[in-house]
Amino acid sequence: MINKEVSRIIQSRHSVYPLDFNGCEIEDDIVLQILKNANHAPTHRLTQPWLFKIFSKSSKMKLMSEISKLNDDFTVEKKAQLEYNFNQSSHIICVCMHRNLQNIVPEWEEIAATAMSVQNIWISCVDSNIGGYWSTPKYVDQLNNFLSLKKNERCLGLFYLGVRDSKPKRNVRRKDIDEKIEWFR
Repeated sequence: MINKEVSRIIQSRHSVYPLDFNGCEIEDDIVLQILKNANHAPTHRLTQPWLFKIFSKSSKMKLMSEISKLNDDFTVEKKAQLEYNFNQSSHIICVCMHRNLQNIVPEWEEIAATAMSVQNIWISCVDSNIGGYWSTPKYVDQLNNFLSLKKNERCLGLFYLGVRDSKPKRNVRRKDIDEKIEWFR
């Protein structure tokens, strides 16, 4: 029998966008607990490829400035949206992947394991006033130098973490699982 509480938590996971954040700060020890949960994601051959670069307080503005420099074609509106998202967020986590140097598993497995660690971040926020959103803009590859990433490391996106006052209304309709499975017996 599947644990109903676990199913409820998994099915309650959802993205919360910076638009729904109130700008309040999350205590670092809470962020650390969330990342400890992320650290328990499944990983083939225990490569544990996830790597998190965490920006808060004034360091968020340094990251935002770097993103703006890398994207000098940003419109005024795009820059304003980025600034708003950064200001409303408590922490910006650059989700990075550390590729095993011996290539003992395929790269896609390392990316999948890192994505599972992000899923654990999201699940950690269920039933709290903390929300998050994983953004994968095209410029994340350009952040490698700024983030001091090594040749075998890469940024896979930004996870916006923030405090929300209320649960946003969910309009997400999942397709019925019967449309996605085929039994062979």
